[in-house]
Amino acid sequence: MPKLYDGITRIQKPDWLKIRLHRTAEYAEVRRIVEEHRLHTICGSGRCPNQAECWSRRTATFMILGDICTRGCRFCATQTGRPLAPDPEEPARVAESVRLMQLKYVVLTSVTRDDLADGGAAHWAATVRAIRKENPDAAIELLIPDLDADPRLLDVVLASKPDIVGHNIETVERLTPEVRSRARYRTSLKTLRYLGDCGAVTKSGMMVGLGENDDEVLRTLADLREAGVRVVTLGQYLRPSLEHYPVAAYITPEKFDWYRLKALEMGFDYCASAPLVRSSYLAEEALNSVRKRPER
Repeated sequence: MPKLYDGITRIQKPDWLKIRLHRTAEYAEVRRIVEEHRLHTICGSGRCPNQAECWSRRTATFMILGDICTRGCRFCATQTGRPLAPDPEEPARVAESVRLMQLKYVVLTSVTRDDLADGGAAHWAATVRAIRKENPDAAIELLIPDLDADPRLLDVVLASKPDIVGHNIETVERLTPEVRSRARYRTSLKTLRYLGDCGAVTKSGMMVGLGENDDEVLRTLADLREAGVRVVTLGQYLRPSLEHYPVAAYITPEKFDWYRLKALEMGFDYCASAPLVRSSYLAEEALNSVRKRPER
């Protein structure tokens, strides 16, 4: 991948993007469990700015199906290449780790596995079932790939009965071909619409600061709401390296507040919108908000 260095890369990050470290005893314990059980987390591979804070609250987003993705999105720090076969023992390891961490809210995500005939759907379902068996009181949120919007594959995941199913739209339609690998904006909407039509509580997230304008952000939010999405997150894109897509702008906290108000006006049950927000940040708050609203 060519380096995409330009003037905007040299702009100093504003004060609102400074990260406060929360490396407490709880953080150390979560890190020990993750390493001991050979677990992949998007917290680490995605270089999430909230890792220290979330781990200190004894929460983590588990990344299943390995740490090598078959797609090479230009915004993502996850390694691209030829993945290993799914580990049949992984669902049990994740379930046991949830028990050891005493989690009440579990978030699962994965790399995209276009190399598998079912895209990893059966492995997703097995992991949810294992967590349910070992941790019957835990709420489970999924952040799945698009699975090519194939109803047969999505049904396999839905049959495991997660509490929330998310799939990220990532960016506005115009920029999708530039920053996402193989993924299509309309395919993502189709995936979300099918999940919602089947009765799932759906969630999606997007990055800003890639070169979109306000009208495009509002259009994307409207598309997501029309597709039945009930929870949405917006956060600042942060470039992982010079090999990745450049930052076009750092969006102010005030503009993020404006996006949040607009999203709520559109009818979303919950919107998290701030520079350091990522799709799984304080995810339990979203589920609590949805449960307080009537079914749609």
